[in-house]
Amino acid sequence: MLKKVILPVAICYTVFLTAVSLMRLNNLPEVNISFADKIFHFGAYAALTTVWFYSLLLHFKLKFKASIIYAAVFAVIFGIIIEVLQQTLTAYRALDVYDALANTLGALLATTAIWFTKSLHIKNL
Repeated sequence: MLKKVILPVAICYTVFLTAVSLMRLNNLPEVNISFADKIFHFGAYAALTTVWFYSLLLHFKLKFKASIIYAAVFAVIFGIIIEVLQQTLTAYRALDVYDALANTLGALLATTAIWFTKSLHIKNL
């Protein structure tokens, strides 16, 4: 089942993340959590790395190590591109180095978690 849906899920999630990253977010309720924006970036890019890892592993049938490396590199580069696009394509969003750092750390967390649970992924797939 996962093999059939993971690529569409990864593509839809990437499109969703792109749209949310480039749209005006004025009407969202205010969250009174310190660094809530950075926590969102961290989680969003951990999820992005994870869905692309599984897409590469299951749909494209890459080896485990290649899947994890490509997914992490994609997520980091994608995050940087989104930050640049926020600065250049919108008048209401700005490039934030700390957002890019949170994106990168989220991708690294996902990569680390996937790597250290490698035996679970191999056995259960």
